[in-house]
Amino acid sequence: MSTENRTPLLRLAKRSEMDPRKVWCIRVASIAIALILGFIPILLTGNNPFAAYGVIVQGSLSRPIYIRQTVKIAVPLLGCALAIAPCFKMKFWNIGAEGQITMGAVAATYFALFWADKLPHFPLLAIMFISGAVAGGLWALIPAFFKAKWNTNETLFTLMMNYIAIGIVAWLQGGPWEGRKGSQLIPMFSDNARIPTVLGVHCGWVIALVLVVLMYIYMNRTKQGYEIAVIGDSVNTARYAGMNVGWIMMRTMFLSGAISGIVGFMIVSGANYTLYSGVANGVGFTSITVAWLSQLNSFAMIAISMMLAILEKGSNTLQTRMEIPASIADIITGILLFCMLSCEFFINYRLIFRHRERKEVNV
Repeated sequence: MSTENRTPLLRLAKRSEMDPRKVWCIRVASIAIALILGFIPILLTGNNPFAAYGVIVQGSLSRPIYIRQTVKIAVPLLGCALAIAPCFKMKFWNIGAEGQITMGAVAATYFALFWADKLPHFPLLAIMFISGAVAGGLWALIPAFFKAKWNTNETLFTLMMNYIAIGIVAWLQGGPWEGRKGSQLIPMFSDNARIPTVLGVHCGWVIALVLVVLMYIYMNRTKQGYEIAVIGDSVNTARYAGMNVGWIMMRTMFLSGAISGIVGFMIVSGANYTLYSGVANGVGFTSITVAWLSQLNSFAMIAISMMLAILEKGSNTLQTRMEIPASIADIITGILLFCMLSCEFFINYRLIFRHRERKEVNV
């Protein structure tokens, strides 16, 4: 009788540290591979991939009006990624930014519809801003309270609350806030309830950049940011150090929801000028990718948000100029995100190959 012992051909090991230059080489290589793989769906449509990529860039950056539209797409992505970053740092998986954006938009819309003729322009906008932040924060506080009190699953809880928020807006559209009878539409905001523009884009981009700096300071230079990092590393260590984990979770989620609510305010008062059930438009989910790709770095989120906005804006031009379906751009975006997320695996882990060793033992 004999037994055969085999050492693994492939072993996975966590890297202790990698040269920053190698890290960026891997990331650049992942983008290059993604762009090459993106040739495939474009070639299947019978078009030139290089021309298609050129059209995407031209359609998003070649003219000032295109740049403004691209920035307008990037602003909510950036704001929402900043919102969920502290939660993810704490390993509290907030998948409910979509609903928090929506509830912030609802609160802002209330004042836009019923107070626009009673308050001056800037006081009205200030109230809309604050109400959006409070509504988003309170909406996020609900799952945080249940998590702190009864250790519920925050992923499912926050996800389900998205649909409740969307249902509330759908009810408002066809009920109390419906404009023309039977239209299922909420009236457009008056000029008094619209935020001003700066360099041709609503000033939400200024707010977003301010939030980038504030969030960086909050996460890296404050006691609260340190507490978030400790809880993310080990809840037991945080409790041993005397931290009130439940309170920190609720505080962080309120902050996350408040920033998401501000994003909702910016969308309805700076871009759409009205409220509808799809007001968040998937931003809450896409921003998760932005946060992960940036490794929760506030400044890196700017570049990632702009990259995704370029692809989204450029895809519309791709459809009109080359008659390539916009869904092809979605495929390219998916390939790009997959490759960029996959490269983080090789940054954090290494593959160790070994020769097969065989031993025979006679019994």
